[in-house]
Amino acid sequence: MAKSPSRSNPAVTASQPPRTLGDPGLSLWNRIMSEYRIEDSGGLEILAQACQALDRAETLRSEIERDGEVLRLQSTVRDHPALKHELANRAFVVRTLARLGLNFEPVRSSVGRPGYGGVGWPP
Repeated sequence: MAKSPSRSNPAVTASQPPRTLGDPGLSLWNRIMSEYRIEDSGGLEILAQACQALDRAETLRSEIERDGEVLRLQSTVRDHPALKHELANRAFVVRTLARLGLNFEPVRSSVGRPGYGGVGWPP
């Protein structure tokens, strides 16, 4: 018999990421959480995914720096295979932060993520 999914996890708070992150991802998490107030579970998960992608991009970057951006195999020169994966992860991070609405300057006095002007019902 399958367990029903838990609606809330008391161990996870809005200020702590829902999973373990590396230094780059945790730094991004802390910077975002200090500037914006994200409390909904969907927003927290999306931000966690972006932070994990940044961790992966930085890991790939260190491998590329170790091996070189191009690999010389016999008489051919090829791009490092991890270059496209690093770029894809970095693009995912930027796209995800933009979709969260975090590409606007934070307003310290307001609560929550910035609104999408003109969308929704007028008060």
